[in-house]
Amino acid sequence: MVCKVIATQAALDLIALLQKKHGALMFHQSGGCCDNSAANCYLPGDLTIGANDVYLGDIGGAPFYISKSQYEYWKHTQLIIDVIDGHGGTFSLEGPEGKAFHTRSRVFTPLEWAEIQAADALASS
Repeated sequence: MVCKVIATQAALDLIALLQKKHGALMFHQSGGCCDNSAANCYLPGDLTIGANDVYLGDIGGAPFYISKSQYEYWKHTQLIIDVIDGHGGTFSLEGPEGKAFHTRSRVFTPLEWAEIQAADALASS
C-alpha cells in the first residue's frame, strides 16, 4: 500500500521526543504560511479537524491532516515530513526544540497513483 505521508528518521525522532514531553500529537499541513511547507504539530484538540480536512495517514503514531483544497493541489504527491534547524510555526510544538518540521514531496509513479485512486474510490463507496 502506498502511503500519502511518510516521515524521515529525524522527524520520527523529534515526534518521539515531543510525545514523551506532551503525550498524543496530531499534525496539520500548513496552508497559509511558509510557502505551504510547514507541517504543524499540535496536541489533539488544539486544532479542530472538520469536513474540509483530509486524513492522509499517521506518522510516528500521530494522525496527519491537510485541508481539502490544499490536498487537491498536492494529491499527486507523497508528502515527506522532515526536520530542519530553526523554529517551527508559531503554534507548532517543536519550536522550543530549535527545530521545525518541513514538508518535502515527490510525485507518485503512475502505478502508485492508480493504487491511490482505487483505494480512494473504494473508501468513498
